[in-house]
Amino acid sequence: MGIEARLPDGILLTSVEKVVNWGRAGSLFPATFGLACCAIEMMSTGAAHYDLARFGMEVWRGSPRQADLMIIAGRVSQKMAPVIRNLYDQMPDPKWVISMGVCASSGGMFNNYAIVQGVDHIIPVDMYVPGCPPRPEMLLDGIVKLHAKIKQEQFRERKRKGESDEEFARRTGWPTAEETEMEGWAAHQPTRKSGESTVAAGTGHGQRAGHRAGGEDL
Repeated sequence: MGIEARLPDGILLTSVEKVVNWGRAGSLFPATFGLACCAIEMMSTGAAHYDLARFGMEVWRGSPRQADLMIIAGRVSQKMAPVIRNLYDQMPDPKWVISMGVCASSGGMFNNYAIVQGVDHIIPVDMYVPGCPPRPEMLLDGIVKLHAKIKQEQFRERKRKGESDEEFARRTGWPTAEETEMEGWAAHQPTRKSGESTVAAGTGHGQRAGHRAGGEDL
């Protein structure tokens, strides 16, 4: 008895957004690299006892161009920071980051000039896993929580319940309806041809638009 037994007439209605997010959450490809002792726990998580293949993550990619999940497992030195940023930039979108362990999240016991005090200073982090080092169960818990976060992602930001247009624009940076209408109106206005003068009509010869004869700007 599979899922088809629970569907009326074999029809399932959903949205493209939910289907895509479900597929993304169930097929994460982690990048293969570790920075310190947390990487040993990360390797244990992928081994047979904990078996990341249950979550569709058995394929650890050797190239950042084929990975969409970066697990920062260990402390990040100042010399390693630009390398991590370069690897992150090479990963295709959408991509996610897990900060594994207290050293990656906040510098941990290494409160000195050589260690970055939190990997979120150089790349955005989606999930923090505490511990020194965190056990494989803790990393699995972080991965499961990341799956839940991915499934709730939206292709386009939408207004929250009871949120006004101004609050939505302030939170997301999207233009309000009035600003969108003004932009659309401005886009349909005739533009000057290349080489045309910027002198406004009625300002006289040699005067630029918005400038009075007395030298005062409008």
